[in-house]
Amino acid sequence: MAGLSSAEAARLLVQRGPNEIIEKRPSAFAKLAKALASLASLMLITASALSFYTGQHFDGFFILALLALNVGMTLWHTRKADNALEALRSQLSVEAKVLRDGVWKAVPSRDLVVGDVIECDVGALVTADAYIDAAVNLEINEAVLTGESMPKEKKVGDTAYSGSVVVTGTFTGTISATGNHAFFGKIASSGKEEKRKSSMERDILSISRYLIIASLIAVAILTVVFVIDGQPIADILILDLSLLIAGIPVSLPTVMTLIISIGALAVAAKRALVRRLSSLEDFANVTLLLTDKTGTLTENKISVEHTHAYAPFSEDEVRTYASLAAEPGSTAIDYAIVAAGRPESSSHHALQTIPADSTRKRTTALIERNGVRYLVSIGTPPIIESLCTPLDGLTESVHHDIEEAAKNGSRAIAVALKKNPSGIEDERDMSFIGLLVLADPLRADAAETLCFLKNEGVNAIMVTGDTKETAAYVAATLGLAGNTIRTKDLDLVHLPVGIFATTAAFAEVSPEDKLALVTAAQQHYAVAATGDGVNDLPAVRKADVGIAVANAVDALKGTADIVLLDSGVSVMQTALTEARKIFFRLYNYSVYRISESFRLIVTALVLGLIIKGFPLTPVQIILLAFLNDIPIITLAFDRVKRADRPADVAPYERFTLGTLFGLVGVTSSLFMYFLLADVFHLPLALIQTAFFLKLTVSGHMLVYVAHTKERWWKFLPAKSVIWATSLTQAVATGLAVSGLFVTAIPLSLATFVWLWAFFWMQVSEEMKTVESRFDLNPQILVPHIMVQK
Repeated sequence: MAGLSSAEAARLLVQRGPNEIIEKRPSAFAKLAKALASLASLMLITASALSFYTGQHFDGFFILALLALNVGMTLWHTRKADNALEALRSQLSVEAKVLRDGVWKAVPSRDLVVGDVIECDVGALVTADAYIDAAVNLEINEAVLTGESMPKEKKVGDTAYSGSVVVTGTFTGTISATGNHAFFGKIASSGKEEKRKSSMERDILSISRYLIIASLIAVAILTVVFVIDGQPIADILILDLSLLIAGIPVSLPTVMTLIISIGALAVAAKRALVRRLSSLEDFANVTLLLTDKTGTLTENKISVEHTHAYAPFSEDEVRTYASLAAEPGSTAIDYAIVAAGRPESSSHHALQTIPADSTRKRTTALIERNGVRYLVSIGTPPIIESLCTPLDGLTESVHHDIEEAAKNGSRAIAVALKKNPSGIEDERDMSFIGLLVLADPLRADAAETLCFLKNEGVNAIMVTGDTKETAAYVAATLGLAGNTIRTKDLDLVHLPVGIFATTAAFAEVSPEDKLALVTAAQQHYAVAATGDGVNDLPAVRKADVGIAVANAVDALKGTADIVLLDSGVSVMQTALTEARKIFFRLYNYSVYRISESFRLIVTALVLGLIIKGFPLTPVQIILLAFLNDIPIITLAFDRVKRADRPADVAPYERFTLGTLFGLVGVTSSLFMYFLLADVFHLPLALIQTAFFLKLTVSGHMLVYVAHTKERWWKFLPAKSVIWATSLTQAVATGLAVSGLFVTAIPLSLATFVWLWAFFWMQVSEEMKTVESRFDLNPQILVPHIMVQK
C-alpha cells in the first residue's frame, strides 16, 4: 500500500476542492437585503413614506439618509464581527496522518483527497469519510452524527465517517468522500448547529424583550390619547414609529456580538482560542475548575526515572520488552517507554498491537524475537497483575515498589510477558517481570496559577487517574488544600454537600467518574473542566465551560469551548482576566441601554398624557437614536474594572441601577420641559431643539457614570469612548446652534442645556450610592474591584 503520490493528491485537490465544509455565506447583496429587511430599517422606511405622504418631503429624505447611515453601520459592525470570527477559526487546524509517496506524513486535514490512505489512532478525529481497510480493536463514537453516546464497533469494510472519534483501537482506511460530500458535510450543510447562549446573553435578550414590550405599550397608550385628541393619523404613526426606533434596542444583539468577538481576539492573543463566543462570559463566572494533572499541571515531559526488575529478568530486558509493546509517538508515556528501551538487536519486532484505552488500561503487543513469539502487556499494575500467575514471594516487594513510586508523585507501569502465546488475546497466566517508574515534573507556574485562581474566587480541584498516594503528593506540592479521595469510595450520584469545598484531588478517576463529578458540581457551581484525551469528551461537553489543553487530541479541541494554545494552566490566568473584562463591558452596556430606553419611553408617555404631544419632532427622535448608537461600538474597547471574584449576572442589580438612572433622566427631562415652557415661555420649536440637545448630551454623559461603580471622575472610560462621545455631543451642539435640520437656538440656551445635563449627571452618580446603601437586591454579590487598563 503506497497511497497517492504528492502530484496526484495536488491534482485532485485542485479538481475537487479542499476537505472542508463550505458554508453558504451570504453575498454582499444578501447582507444588504437582510439589513434593509430588519425591524429598524422597515420602521424607518415606513416613517419616510408617511412623511412624503403628508407632504413633509425634507423629513422624508432626511429619514432615508439616516436609513442609509443605519444600514452602513450595521454592515460595518457585521463585517467587523465576521472578520474577528474568521481570524479565530484560522488558528485552529487539524492534521491527519496520510500515506503519500509511500511515506507516512502529517498533512492539514483540509488537504485530504479521495483515494488518500489515512491512519487513525485513539483520540483521532476522523476528518473525512473512509473505507476501513485494516482495524485493531476498533470502536468509534459517532455521537456528533447520530446522537448515540455509546461507541460503535467497526470492522474491515465498514465506513468511518467524518466527525466521528476513535475511542479504542486503530484503523487504516481509504478516503471515500471529503468536505460537503462526506456524511457530516451533508448534515452540516442541511441544517444549523444549535448555539449555546451564556447566562449574560440570555439575560440581556430578556431585557431587550422587556424594553420592546414596554415601548409597544407606551406607544399604544399615546396613540389612543392622540387619536382622541383629534390629531392626524399619519402624524401619529410617524411619531409612533420614531419612538419605537429610539426606544427599542434594535442594535443590542449586534453590539453584544461585536464586543464578544473583539474580546475573543484579545484572548487569542494571550494564547487561548475561543470556539464558542458566549463561553467567554460563562468563563468570567466560573467558580470551580476541575483540572487534569498530566500536561496541565505537569510539563508532560514524561521519562522513565527508575526500573524495577524481578528475577530472572534484568532491568534492560524489562525496558526492552516494554518498549516493543509501546506505540512510538502515540502518547507521551509511550514515547518515554520507547526512549528508555534498549533492544538488543533488530531481531526484536512487533507483529501486532492492541493500544491502550480507558477500558483495557493496558497496551498489548505480539512480538517476535529470534523466531520465538512473545506476548507483552504494559499498563496499570492492578490490571497487569490480574493477567499474571500468582506473584508468590514477589507480592510484598512489588506492592512496596508501587507505593514508594506513588508517595514520590511518580507513576508505576507494570510489564508482563508470556512465551509462545496462542495469539494476541492470550492474556492469561503471564509473568510479572517488572515495573517502570515514570516521572513528569510539575510546571513551574502551576502552583502560582492555582493560587491566582483561588484568590480570584475559583476553587481548583485536580482530577486524575493516578493512585490516591500520587494524587495526594502532587496536590500537596501544588498547595491544593483539602482531602484526596478515590472516586470508587464515593456514591457519585449522591455526593455529600460541600465535598467540593473540602477536596484537593479526586484520584483513580474514570471518564464516567469525571462526567459524574461535573454533573454533581453543576448543582452548586459554575464549572469549568479541562481535558486532553478522547475519554474527557463527555465531561468537557457537559461542563459550563469545556477547556481543551494544548496537547489535547483533535477530537477534544473540536468540541471544547476554549482551546489553550500554550501548555499548562497559566494561560487560563490571562484568559480569565480578559473574560471578566468582556463580561463587565457587556454589563455596563446593558445598564446604559436600559436607562436610555426607560428615559425616552417614560418621558414620552408622561408628556404625551399631559400636553398631548412630545417635545421632539420625529426627525429629531430618529437622529437622537443614531447619535446614541454611534459611540456604542467603542465600548468593545472600553477600560473597565473587573471583579476579583466570579461576577454575578445580577439581573436585578442591573435592572434596578438602569431604572434609577432612567428615573433621573425622566425627572430631568420633565423639569426642563416645564421650566422652558412655563417659566421661560419659549416657543415649541426652540424647546424641541433644546430637548434634542439635552437628550444627546446627557445620554452620553451617562456612559461615564454607568461604566464604573467608582465615582465617574476617578475612573474615566477609554480614550476611544471619550473621543466618540465628545464627537457626537459636539455634532449635536453644532446642529442645535447652527440650525441645521433643527430650529437654531442661541448659544446661551445651549450652554444652559450643557450645565443642566452636567448637574443631573451628578444626580445619576448618586444613584449608585442609593442602590448599594438600601441593598435593593440582597442576593447580589457585590465583588471587590481591581483596575484593568
